[in-house]
Amino acid sequence: MSENSLWLRCEKKPFERRAAITPTTAKKLIDVGYSITVERDEQRIFDDEEYETVGCTLVDNDSWPTAPINIPIIGLKELPTSSSPLKHTHVHFAHCYKHQAGWASVLARFYAGKGTLYDLEFLQDESGRRVAAFGFHAGFAGAAAGLLAYASLKDGKTLGSLEPFANEAEMISSVTAKLQGNAKNVKALVMGALGRCGRGAVELLQKVGLKDSNIFKWDLAETAKGGPFLEILDVDIFINCIYLSTKIPHFLTPKEIREAGSSRRLSIIVDVSCDTTNPNNPIPVYDINTTFEKPTVALKLDPGNPPLEVISIDHLPTLLPREASEQFSADLLPSLKELKNRRTARVWVEAEKLYKEKLSEAVKELGL
Repeated sequence: MSENSLWLRCEKKPFERRAAITPTTAKKLIDVGYSITVERDEQRIFDDEEYETVGCTLVDNDSWPTAPINIPIIGLKELPTSSSPLKHTHVHFAHCYKHQAGWASVLARFYAGKGTLYDLEFLQDESGRRVAAFGFHAGFAGAAAGLLAYASLKDGKTLGSLEPFANEAEMISSVTAKLQGNAKNVKALVMGALGRCGRGAVELLQKVGLKDSNIFKWDLAETAKGGPFLEILDVDIFINCIYLSTKIPHFLTPKEIREAGSSRRLSIIVDVSCDTTNPNNPIPVYDINTTFEKPTVALKLDPGNPPLEVISIDHLPTLLPREASEQFSADLLPSLKELKNRRTARVWVEAEKLYKEKLSEAVKELGL
């Protein structure tokens, strides 16, 4: 295969239905000279035939370890935990650059195999802004999940498993129906409301009928005084949409929740940012990621008081898999076109420089 080849691997994370390269994007890459190999994947929202129709070559599920070493392996979520060396160039969200749990072991696999990681979270344009992000759909889906969990609690139940929606309209209709006309009484606080993620959360809240006066949009100005913020306890749903890059004062801790007692209004925390294992997590009231199968975890911080649940799903945009994938892949396309020139193209050169810095940290951490 030529230098212009890319390999789209399947996703192994349960319930993950998105794709970093959609059939639409694949066709545009093929039109400029790339050959695209796609692993068959029944879990992916896009049918295998959709890729075949635009000219991709289909191969067996999870067969990327046998791909020629010179072909970049494109994925979305992190690889399953393993100690096997990684020899290829990989492009995906690795969730290891901010010292998340197991971060050094992830990078040790690349060190052992002499491979390279280009982390999608850290591909940046000239201004330092991410070239592609799922932020808007993460916030949109997070707000929807939060409202569904809130409505379930009102019915005295815990939210059951979540299934991806066919499209945005279906999601809005489902949430609206679940609220049974009570949306105007719901209060929500969106942290990081001016970012992509925050804007998505606010838009969902508005589209299902929350009054604008009941949507509290907080960003840098509102948080400048430093937390904790007792105002969070006075809304029904708190949606955290910030991008955490440094240690900041906590937004809310178990202490404030206990002291509020029965006066607490807050019943749902949606941590879209999901820095669960990050040592700088600004919401240190929970310590596990939830899943689509079990989307909420009940906090037992103040027994006898109203229930309080957390949603901490780290791939919320897959609730709208087709729309989220198309938007992300379209944004990533210009950078993917330059992947064949990764030794000179700025976005890839900078991503590799960062990888080498993080790899050095991991080597030192593990004493390799």
